[in-house]
Amino acid sequence: MLFPRRKQELVGPDEALPGRSETMVVPQAHHTLGTPMQGPFPEATQRAMFGMGCFWGAEKFLWQVPGVHTTFVGYAGGYTPNPTYEEVCTGRTGHNEVAVVIYDPDQTSYEDLLGAFWENHDPTQHLRQGNDVGTQYRSGIYTFSDEQLDAAKRSRDRYQRALTGAGFGDIATEILPADQAGDGRFYYAESYHQQYLSKNPGGYCNHGFCQVGYDRQSATRAALPDEDG
Repeated sequence: MLFPRRKQELVGPDEALPGRSETMVVPQAHHTLGTPMQGPFPEATQRAMFGMGCFWGAEKFLWQVPGVHTTFVGYAGGYTPNPTYEEVCTGRTGHNEVAVVIYDPDQTSYEDLLGAFWENHDPTQHLRQGNDVGTQYRSGIYTFSDEQLDAAKRSRDRYQRALTGAGFGDIATEILPADQAGDGRFYYAESYHQQYLSKNPGGYCNHGFCQVGYDRQSATRAALPDEDG
């Protein structure tokens, strides 16, 4: 019964747990893809980061997108340096459970990753995902460029129109530049969380919910230059 109210209230930097200077030790290679989980990554690759509730299922859906080089999970959007999972679960770090994707833009697009994001969790839920309740389960897109930020916002607006047309509620997803989310840093989660559902195929997964399909074709058309311009 520690701090039950905190689980649905985002803490500020002055309220957050103190954390530690030691970084988390994680495996060198991705359990499924066999690629490195720590940089430097190939020069042509780009980075994306998403919060979709429990990061076990989120990571699995993202590593399955063709063209993804590697994925890993951790904590972002909070203030406690190098938090533990137990600390994050108290709601007193401000962190969100996130999955990071390193992808090759010549083989997949940011729009494809946004499609996997929207379709595999419920973005209309606030500070929860199904039975998982708490600030660490919030829906979020954390961007690494102006282009990603613009694409994420446009995708939200398009998907909201589709949700509204199908009778669903308002999107609660937070969309922020990664360096403006909390202390602006990403912290790796513990080793056993990395590719958890590859190591434990029958493990808990609260993902796969799809209210409405994400129209990637409309997104692609919207990104094309106007021929009359």
